[in-house]
Amino acid sequence: MFAHVAAPEVVLEAKHHSTAFLSEAVRRAQQGDRSAFEQLYRDHVGRVYALCVRTCGNRSRAEELTQDVFVRTWEMIGSFRGESAFSSWLHRLAVNVVLSDYRSGTRRTARVMTTDDLEPYDRSLGTPEPGTTLDLEEAIEKLPSQARLVFVLHDIEGYKHEEIAEQMGTAVGTCKAQLHRARKLLREALEP
Repeated sequence: MFAHVAAPEVVLEAKHHSTAFLSEAVRRAQQGDRSAFEQLYRDHVGRVYALCVRTCGNRSRAEELTQDVFVRTWEMIGSFRGESAFSSWLHRLAVNVVLSDYRSGTRRTARVMTTDDLEPYDRSLGTPEPGTTLDLEEAIEKLPSQARLVFVLHDIEGYKHEEIAEQMGTAVGTCKAQLHRARKLLREALEP
């Protein structure tokens, strides 16, 4: 039904249309018009993919999540009432899909391994080779999953700690600690 998610440099070239066009495209998609939905997909896939890759840190998984978001969008587009911009509604839906995936992954991982020893994941213990550089996107991808998710949702997407904690099923203090940790690891990774 949908095209395969293209490489990020291609995906991020999404066209921006007027609000009137989006409203018409949304209305037609709600009536089952696949070509209108495909246009919405093309217009928004870059932003959704960027959110997914930043939160999960794995490009292959981000492509799967992006597809999941648009399948869910197709299923739920009838519930969009136009009280906000379609892009806002879609963004919230994408965040919900990402958080749901995180929670289910956490449950699977918890059955396999639990640890309070975060030392193996702390990149500050290793000494980077001189002259090695890392861009911000790569550094974010390499963060531990919970720290990455909190960092992206708080610092990039603008969610409050209380919202993140509620969605992740964790304490506000844990979110704050993960954000602090993510920022520290990013600073260390990006130091020359």
